[in-house]
Amino acid sequence: MTSVARLYPRQPRHFKPLAGVRITSLAVNLPGPAAAARLRALGAKVHKIEPPSGDPMAQMSPALYRAMHKGIRVQTLDLKTAEGQAALDAQLLQSDLLFTAFRPAALNRLGLGKRRLAARHAQLSTVCVLGYPGVQSHLPGHDLTFQAEAGLIDTAQLPPTLLADMMGAMLVVEAALGALLQARLQGKGVWLEVALSDAAGFAAVPRALGMTAQGSLLGGARPEYGVYRCANGLVAIAALEPHFRDALFAQARGSTHRQVARWCRAHTTTELTALAEQHDLPLWAWTA
Repeated sequence: MTSVARLYPRQPRHFKPLAGVRITSLAVNLPGPAAAARLRALGAKVHKIEPPSGDPMAQMSPALYRAMHKGIRVQTLDLKTAEGQAALDAQLLQSDLLFTAFRPAALNRLGLGKRRLAARHAQLSTVCVLGYPGVQSHLPGHDLTFQAEAGLIDTAQLPPTLLADMMGAMLVVEAALGALLQARLQGKGVWLEVALSDAAGFAAVPRALGMTAQGSLLGGARPEYGVYRCANGLVAIAALEPHFRDALFAQARGSTHRQVARWCRAHTTTELTALAEQHDLPLWAWTA
């Protein structure tokens, strides 16, 4: 499965529960477009409106931008002009759901504040992607700062992936589905906000509660759960359950960190993968 294919739900092609749902998105960068891509894959019709300067993601990662906008109509509008706002207003009259990624002050300047939208588009539900919730919603931020605030960065190195943004996309999907259901039940749109700092915080809950602290069960205390070097790369082993653990120790001919590490170093990634399939071991080996 290619990396960009993982953007979409792994469901049968005919599974389109959102057929007939109309979404307008003003969200650029990653969380909003990634969420829109998943909802489109579930059958929603998505109309994306971009500013004249375009979506920065198109420059940062053309491949990811193309994948997120597959099957999505993209229109350029200058929402700072009367003409652009009129065109958006006409589009919203035909929409069930709106995605935004502006801070509250910008939304108000564009005439997209909560009260004004409710008065003009009672049928419309809105999901606002913000950096921080509540009284902090005016603060700027990006994935890096959200991960740092959640306690997910320990060293002066950049994190390997955009965890807050991608987790945020899933929370946006969750909010979108909830908004659509609630609107159907109550006969009018709802307003929901998704804070990316909350997304990072959600991902960090096990760590915050000490589950992965050094010396804990998931923090290296036991040899059956860890990352080891092998002959030509690395191997992650997660043999927590007794039957997995016993099978691992039988192969390693021992139950200590040293014995498991020695077994790993004696095999290549290909050999370890074959052994995992043969003995039903939960491990993943890769070259590094």
